[in-house]
Amino acid sequence: MFLPVIMAGGSGTRLWPLSRQLNPKQFLPLVDADMTMLQATIERLDGLEHAVPLLICNENHRFLAAEQLRQLGLEDANIILEPVGRNTAPAIALAALQALTEQEDPILLVLAADHLIQDVGAFHQSIAKAQVLAEAGKLVTFAITPTHPETGYGYLQMGSPVGEGGFKVNRFVEKPDLKTAEQYLSHGGYFWNSGMFMFRASRYLQELERFQPKIVSVCREALAGGKQDMHFTRVDSSIFVTSPDDSIDYAVMEKTSDAVMVPLDAGWSDIGSWSALWEAGEKNSEGNLFKGDVLSENTSGSYVHATHRLVTTVGVRDIIIVETKDAVLVAHRDQVQDVKKIVDQLKGCKRQEYANHREVYRPWGVYDSIDNGERYQVKRITVKPGEKLSVQMHHHRAEHWIVVSGTARVTNGEKTYLVTENQSTYIPIGQIHALENPGMIPLELIEVQSGSYLGEDDIVRFEDIYGRLKG
Repeated sequence: MFLPVIMAGGSGTRLWPLSRQLNPKQFLPLVDADMTMLQATIERLDGLEHAVPLLICNENHRFLAAEQLRQLGLEDANIILEPVGRNTAPAIALAALQALTEQEDPILLVLAADHLIQDVGAFHQSIAKAQVLAEAGKLVTFAITPTHPETGYGYLQMGSPVGEGGFKVNRFVEKPDLKTAEQYLSHGGYFWNSGMFMFRASRYLQELERFQPKIVSVCREALAGGKQDMHFTRVDSSIFVTSPDDSIDYAVMEKTSDAVMVPLDAGWSDIGSWSALWEAGEKNSEGNLFKGDVLSENTSGSYVHATHRLVTTVGVRDIIIVETKDAVLVAHRDQVQDVKKIVDQLKGCKRQEYANHREVYRPWGVYDSIDNGERYQVKRITVKPGEKLSVQMHHHRAEHWIVVSGTARVTNGEKTYLVTENQSTYIPIGQIHALENPGMIPLELIEVQSGSYLGEDDIVRFEDIYGRLKG
């Protein structure tokens, strides 16, 4: 039995415009249309004896994570919320400390939520080998058998055999240039560093205490000063931000004498770019991978993802095209690593497209900003059965609600009443109000906002069943 620790704190900027700050790639169905990357990571553990996974994610993604776990029947899974990112060493320390309060020194299988593994059987075999080594006190990393001279990954150099199927890690190597990567591949004995690990919780903390004691002390204090909020474990933000920002490789694995590697040849990819997604997918006879409504003529070696409309291509090759409701990316396949520079430009211009989609998910449902002007905004709102928006008010805007389907229970000042299909209601500026779906089907409505300021930060919350009074 082992405890899966799923790290889901990344931002995935190189997969913009699908992956965005508030809805990053681990929560998207990038490979499997029916399952997100996070859900696929958990599902591929089926058939192994393990405890309920422990998830680590950014506080801003807590409801996305909880909903995707709920869809897998994991409503009771614990989710540790990071108030800020401090890299992998502190994140895993939080998981190890939390695990020791609930179990007797469990073996942790640390996985990233956004990796692709195509050969699940080979993955399971490598886990079995790693578990034996972890039980013997080793700190195991999974080493990916390279298929080409990749410059986007760090490398591990294989050393002498350790136990059954393990090898000492001679050294960790930074991401190389192309010439060096080609030398590694021809030389042999070099593997890609996957960022997946297996070890006892106590062994990791012992080695981290030895090499980076401040991380352990800060994480211990942050957990002790935190609180349990439903199935979320909130750490003390003011303490956690003082932790050193360090990866597990730098903090522990490169320094410990007990680092071992287990080779893994299982069709692995970290899906770190659009070209990686193209490489991992099934392509047609022209080398194209199309998703959605796509028509092409004289097109080869390209990836086209059409989300909401028809996308057509003529006379192009080695191109990436990704279309969403509010943005379109066109890039050469060899330059997709620079997509993050576009994201940086969006941030610099204070444009919202870097952070969120036009469709925004909330714990109660979703809204889609379908039109806007200087003093108005129109949203399509869907409220799940039994869910309720916060009791709130706005200083600068009024709202008209028109119910399209379902039934709304509306609190409007001191009045509470039902609004049904084809009926509407009006919320004046400054009026305390709330919206709830008391029915058994989704509530669909159109909201028309009008006023001098229509930003999402013009919300004063008085009550909220999801604990969002401060965020």
